[in-house]
Amino acid sequence: MQFILYLSRFMVPFLIFYVIGYGLLAKVPVYDSFIRGAREGLETVVKIVPTLIGLMVAAGVLRASGFLDLLASLLERAASGSPFPAALIPLALLRMFSSSAATGLLLDVYKEYGPDSSVGLIASLMMCCTETIFYTMSLYFMTAGIKKTRHTLGGALLATFAGLAACVVLAGMMG
Repeated sequence: MQFILYLSRFMVPFLIFYVIGYGLLAKVPVYDSFIRGAREGLETVVKIVPTLIGLMVAAGVLRASGFLDLLASLLERAASGSPFPAALIPLALLRMFSSSAATGLLLDVYKEYGPDSSVGLIASLMMCCTETIFYTMSLYFMTAGIKKTRHTLGGALLATFAGLAACVVLAGMMG
């Protein structure tokens, strides 16, 4: 175990020196390449900041306005016969928009039900088995300049529902 700890301390500096050394041996202007990459990265950040702000505001409005709770209560009635816990419907909905907002809701689930409970276990798995669909679609498609998303939303929603079902099955097997 000590060897792994020792190795992990030197892995990042080794990787940095390796990249710089390889660039110098290949006669690549390392510093110029770094500056160009940093500039391109900053330009990308400037392009996506409005989308990120819009998504964060939308997630905050959904949660603060009570619309998320209203939608969750409507879906709770529809899902009353399913094995999916009704208490996790708001988390499942918010997860599609924002990972950080869903993490805040996850902490509320842990406080109420406990992390080792069946609901806590499903919630933990859900955070790993689902994706922030709308965040990912808006961010990546906007950055890549894609206008026609075609069947992406349908496929992403189908994958999310499959992930939710897998969470329930896995939690049942573990608990």
